[in-house]
Amino acid sequence: MAKTASVPKPQGRSRIGNGKDLLPGVNARSTTMRRYREIYAQLVRDMGGDPSEAKSIIAKRSTTLAIWCEDVEARMAKGGDIDIGEFTTATNALRRLLAD
Repeated sequence: MAKTASVPKPQGRSRIGNGKDLLPGVNARSTTMRRYREIYAQLVRDMGGDPSEAKSIIAKRSTTLAIWCEDVEARMAKGGDIDIGEFTTATNALRRLLAD
C-alpha cells in the first residue's frame, strides 16, 4: 500500500511554505519585489485564490518571467539592445505556463 505524505504543521513548515516569504533572502521592500508580489497576487486571484502547491509554483515561475520580460521591454523602450531570441523564448514559456 502506498503511504500518503502528511502535511507538516505550520510551525514545522518553512517560511515559504507558510506564505511568509515568496523569495528567501530578498529585500521585500525593493521595487522588483513589490512588483513581484503584485503580479503573483493577481495570478493567484485569477486562479480563484488558495492555489495548490503546483499552481503556486506555476504562478511564481510566471511572475518571474513576467518581471524579466518587463525589464527587457523597458530596456528596449530606452533604446537599448535586446536579444530577441531570449525574449521570444521567455514570452512563449510564459504563454505556455499561463495557458494551463
